[in-house]
Amino acid sequence: MSFGWPPRQFHQELASGLGILAFSMILMEFVLSGRFRAVSNGVGLDRTMRLHQLAARAALVFALLHPLLYQGTPSGGPRPWDPGRQLTLTTDFSALSTGIVAYLLLAGLVVMAIGRTQLGYRYETWRLLHGVVALLIAILLLHHTVSAGRYGSHPVMTWVWLVMTGVAVGSLLVVYLWVPLRKRARPWHVASVNRLTPKQWEMTLAPDGHSGFCYRAGQFAWVTVGHSPFSMSENPFSICSAPASGSKISFMIKELGDFTRTVGQIERGTLAYLDGPYGNLCVDHRTEPGVALIAGGVGLAPLLSILRQMRLTGDSRKVKLVYGNRLADQIAYGEELGEEDVTYVLSEPPEHWKGEVGFIDAALLDRVFSDKEFGEWVFVMCGPTAMMGVVGDHLISKGTPSHRILSERFSYD
Repeated sequence: MSFGWPPRQFHQELASGLGILAFSMILMEFVLSGRFRAVSNGVGLDRTMRLHQLAARAALVFALLHPLLYQGTPSGGPRPWDPGRQLTLTTDFSALSTGIVAYLLLAGLVVMAIGRTQLGYRYETWRLLHGVVALLIAILLLHHTVSAGRYGSHPVMTWVWLVMTGVAVGSLLVVYLWVPLRKRARPWHVASVNRLTPKQWEMTLAPDGHSGFCYRAGQFAWVTVGHSPFSMSENPFSICSAPASGSKISFMIKELGDFTRTVGQIERGTLAYLDGPYGNLCVDHRTEPGVALIAGGVGLAPLLSILRQMRLTGDSRKVKLVYGNRLADQIAYGEELGEEDVTYVLSEPPEHWKGEVGFIDAALLDRVFSDKEFGEWVFVMCGPTAMMGVVGDHLISKGTPSHRILSERFSYD
């Protein structure tokens, strides 16, 4: 309307609008990568990553509909009734081909992300491909938009796309260049690696020549061990130590992927780097009278950090921990956790087991927490997706306000 161009049919304008929206959402994805604390720490990593997923899928659908809605629109060279070619689609292959390639790459990128676990390739390989392909899509779409687009070719819109693409590319430079440079200036080393259970370890890092970094109980960091800070070999792990315990930082790690299966082989003194802290699974500034910690397996890590911090600082709030595992030998830090206000749950208990049996479900929560606690306490949970879904739904049904339910997961569909 502001350009004063001749109007087109609704489906043609919708086609252009969906193309513009798809490109905008793809560029937005670079900032929603979870690596910018100003974004993820404010709204929560779960929400940030879920929005990242949904936006990618929506952009793929919009990109698919974009060319299909141009059906019936004149195409080809100049027409006498359209000397400015404002109502005619271009058939310039160089302008169209970049859009076609970008669409195919976008479809592949979404499929690779959704099926990463099923496809079975290394996390580091996926991460590198994810970043490179996303960058290529942005560059291809920039060319397609300003070359073939009715609106994108206008000088004002061309500058808008250039600036937005520049921000997206700049975000990659921050993650893959600026952040590693900062990490290299503040190295760490492995102080110890201790076995907790048959497949769980505690790895402790100590700062080299600096005071460490500030974090809050319940947060996590990206950890690089034995590699350059510029490598793709970094993994997110929750911090299980407490900020009040000193400059060393400990992580509880379960053997799951390529790196985690080798944790027990890491030697003391190995060089390491940290990027963090991230996450908002924190209760230190909250005013609720009690804190409920609900952990499944290695999900204990951030909750242990919270529990340790509360004990070290003499926090007067009441606290209860529900800790679920499959087998008894998977229980970590049992002596430290103790028995008071701790409910252990095993789905496959040994003979003469005195704790809870089964899974962390609605019935168990009703036995552990009172109606008043459901309504007044803050509930913090971390663990398998199924567990957190069951617990979250039950808390809502018991009247727990959503702002008093904190969760964080590293697995997304």
